[in-house]
Amino acid sequence: MRTRSAALGALLLIVAMVAAACGGASSGENPAGNGPVVQHRYGSTQVPAQPKRVVTLGMTDHETVLALGIKPVGVVDWFGERPFGNWPWSQQLWGGQQPDVVGQRDEYNMEKIAELKPDLIIAEYSGMRREQYDKLSAIAPTVAQSPRFPEYGAPWQEMTRMIGQALNQPAKAEELVARTEGRFAEVRKQHPEFAQQTLALVDTYRQGAFGAFPPADAKSLFMQELGFKSPPQLTAAIGDKAVAEFGYEQMGMLDVDRLVWMTSDEVAANAVRTNGIYRSLNVVKDGRDLFLSYQNPPVGAAISFNTVLSIPYAIDQVVPQLARPAR
Repeated sequence: MRTRSAALGALLLIVAMVAAACGGASSGENPAGNGPVVQHRYGSTQVPAQPKRVVTLGMTDHETVLALGIKPVGVVDWFGERPFGNWPWSQQLWGGQQPDVVGQRDEYNMEKIAELKPDLIIAEYSGMRREQYDKLSAIAPTVAQSPRFPEYGAPWQEMTRMIGQALNQPAKAEELVARTEGRFAEVRKQHPEFAQQTLALVDTYRQGAFGAFPPADAKSLFMQELGFKSPPQLTAAIGDKAVAEFGYEQMGMLDVDRLVWMTSDEVAANAVRTNGIYRSLNVVKDGRDLFLSYQNPPVGAAISFNTVLSIPYAIDQVVPQLARPAR
């Protein structure tokens, strides 16, 4: 009898230790199992009622978590922006605190994540695979991508609401969505001309080759919510690709109402500006093209993030430039 009791006691001790490692609640707190159940791509997850140690594995998820009042303890790297508090739209919310970097894009350091003892893992703007989800779920409750959209295809509203639900703050998430949608609506009201124009969004990519983004890309969605339409010929050329590569000989499909370049460095931008084929386009002759830097200033990064934190900054920076009359 004592042997059986000792075995049972040892088992209960192991269970308690595992629960503590996964962020189990201490006395006086709501237990981890009392939060909402969140539906996602790989099933459903019951999350903690009051998560405190959150790891975000989507490339922009940490911004929505910040907007909802929680500083993630772990994040993935995207722009090589360390410390993470350098972006002007999120710097104040980090308050000098630096999260641990636990991966890059969709490659995660499982050991490092476990060492952070998270009580919740969120992966919305990600390409997280099923086998990764299974491993992460053994560490802490994990909320995967939206079940309603393809990888990296969920609009910011969907991701904000899912993260709000996971953090047990759906009402505050709705407030953030309404406030941000209000900013877009204000722009469309002030600039009804945008709705009459097509806009192509492209990247300097690499020397002599360029990348066009599909309508479902976060950057394209930002421009659409300002009122612009995606050019049909460019959309057809992109198809179901995440980005379509093309060269100078195909520049003709960029002769649209507005042309916006996302650039990583000024050398690449100048190579485009001075190219004879490019300069022959009507959109260029009329001064309807625009070059936006990813980091200096980080306007391109703000559009790429397309979150409730970065969108107001992007609107303030981009709309005045798009509203300028053509030459």
